[in-house]
Amino acid sequence: MKDTEKPTKTPTETTRHARLEVFFNPASFILAAAIGLTLLGITILFSASMSYRTDPYFFVRKQVTWLGVALVVGFVAARVNLEKLRGLSWWIVGVLFAGLVLVLVPGIGVEVNGARRWFDVGPGRLQISEFAKLGMVFVLAHYLARNHKDIGTFGRGFLYPLAGLGVVCFLILLQPDFGTAMLTGAVGAIMLMLAGTRLIFLVPSVLAGAAAIGVAIYFDPVRMSRITSFLDVEGNRAEGSYQLWQAILAFGAGGVQGVGLGSGRQQMAFLPEAHTDFIFAIVGEELGLPFTLGVVCVFALVFLAGVLHLRRAPNVFQFLLVTGSLLLMTLQAVINLGVVTGLLPTKGMSLPFISYGGSNLLLMAMIVGLMLNTRTAWARPVLRDRDREWKEVAA
Repeated sequence: MKDTEKPTKTPTETTRHARLEVFFNPASFILAAAIGLTLLGITILFSASMSYRTDPYFFVRKQVTWLGVALVVGFVAARVNLEKLRGLSWWIVGVLFAGLVLVLVPGIGVEVNGARRWFDVGPGRLQISEFAKLGMVFVLAHYLARNHKDIGTFGRGFLYPLAGLGVVCFLILLQPDFGTAMLTGAVGAIMLMLAGTRLIFLVPSVLAGAAAIGVAIYFDPVRMSRITSFLDVEGNRAEGSYQLWQAILAFGAGGVQGVGLGSGRQQMAFLPEAHTDFIFAIVGEELGLPFTLGVVCVFALVFLAGVLHLRRAPNVFQFLLVTGSLLLMTLQAVINLGVVTGLLPTKGMSLPFISYGGSNLLLMAMIVGLMLNTRTAWARPVLRDRDREWKEVAA
């Protein structure tokens, strides 16, 4: 053998390398990031729960309970056969459509602060729109993959999937939940673009949808006040922008080092929703700049890891499914971080893994489970080829 030649790996070495790739790959990093963010969230909830005077550990206990359920849901998502599950796509459509309609019916859906988005489930509540987002991603990925040869046509490649996406977004708007509707529409539009839908059809429809959302906000006094308050935070700090102003004060008080875990003041009933939508401000106040930057960097790395993971996708369906799931997680994080830091108008949206809330935690567990599912499934062809090669050599 010449000195310049590299020694080839034996089939056994190659198989061992392929098996290691199952554990040391981008999807594994996403799992590690999810664990770290969840632990941070539970830790911060100990402080943020102090405003709940009757039981300071109320939110912590409930979140830990939801976490137990989320682990089971994530395990199931990691083990299910995605290709066989495609056969139930239209059943999934029917269940989600029924849920989005039934939640609007008085006496069935639970109304909180003028919004009807939840079902009572035993001791807790489930927000149906959270699961509708992932269901939409799954069904849309199945449809686009099945009709990929016709993706350039107006009907099957654009009109039909857009109509289905529009119905889901419209039902979510009726709850009303403008933020979730916009997130769902944005993820669906990106999936259509990546699948190959012609931009001459897609771009005008996206602009029209954005304009329709703008008109709906304009005629909604509550949401319009959020926009006007956002344009002058300090001038409206006692009214419309009170929540954002308190969040800004929290970041300012925390500074670089933070005031210390459990020593923050904003969770003492000064900052509304300190345990849910604005929990990132508590992170900034108590743990300081290193942790806030750390959270931002972790979500950025999760997105990068997801993109790297997508390079192994074996078919269009699984590529679009993982893409949509990744966008549901990372875009939601971007919106929450933008709202809490004053870069975006106030919108109630949880910070994945960190904010209190069972429905979103279950959704994120499903998404991480899907990542782990595809981590194993996408490595199987490699393992199978290497095993067959080894058997041929042994024979």
